[in-house]
Amino acid sequence: MAHPRRFRFAADLQAPLEGSDWLDSARELEALGYSTIFVPDHFDEGPGPIAAMAAFAAVTDTINVGALVLDCDFRHPAVLARELATIDVISGGRLEVGLGAGWKTADYDASGIPMDRPGTRVGRLQEHTAVLKGLWADGPFSFDGDHYRITDLDGTPAPHTPGGPRILVGGGGPRLLRWAGAEADIVGVNASIHSGTIDEAAAHDALEDRIDEKVAWLREGAGERFEDLELNAWLAAAEITEDRELVEGVAALFGATADQLGRSPLALMGSRSEVAERLVERRDRWGYSYTVVPGDKARSFAPLVAELTGA
Repeated sequence: MAHPRRFRFAADLQAPLEGSDWLDSARELEALGYSTIFVPDHFDEGPGPIAAMAAFAAVTDTINVGALVLDCDFRHPAVLARELATIDVISGGRLEVGLGAGWKTADYDASGIPMDRPGTRVGRLQEHTAVLKGLWADGPFSFDGDHYRITDLDGTPAPHTPGGPRILVGGGGPRLLRWAGAEADIVGVNASIHSGTIDEAAAHDALEDRIDEKVAWLREGAGERFEDLELNAWLAAAEITEDRELVEGVAALFGATADQLGRSPLALMGSRSEVAERLVERRDRWGYSYTVVPGDKARSFAPLVAELTGA
């Protein structure tokens, strides 16, 4: 069945909302109509994602919880499968599993975890995902790959969602996006961050001509299932504002013009009517319907969320 491409919004919560604590922030985001609370998986940002997702699930009723995205280098999939299945049970099926190959050099340098070349990390992500899916299926599972070996392991507990929770894969390169098209449920079509830090080159990789190419790679990998995929955009710059100078200043930080920034699906700045129009344009052009707002902008974006989702 083709995805309906209805708008939904998530908040990327790297800190509690101003004047609030973690759990009250989760309750407030649910009340504001957000579809999902995401937390990052970096050593210098946000809470520990496993504990946070479980806690948010326990104090809410309808909002989804997830990590954007779990770095597969940080946890063995046999261990992670149990933790995620447990959160899926606690939440009654409200877990979204974000997975990535790792990109932030500072995480690896600070922790001492080896940062392999990109091709190796992508291969590990592919095997990691296969193991998670296998352990969420019925019966004992075995796997013999380059990175992981599993022998007759019956994944427990069983997730609430038959076959396991929905998987979100984020990335920006051709190999990863073609694979995500074939394997994921939700795909974050993102900039490639070759340097290991968000810089001007990464910003330019998020401009519209590059997104055209990235979505084409995704289509190649997905084939007929492309219409069933949900496309996710993580906003690197977000502001509801009438201040043109502010928009131009932010664009300059990314080495772009205000017009270029306005056409990138990974930025959303302007008046409420302008940003609503841009979201419709991006959905029509590329298929993006799932937008991730920075947590510190969640309150200011709430009226837009209500407008476009009917919340």
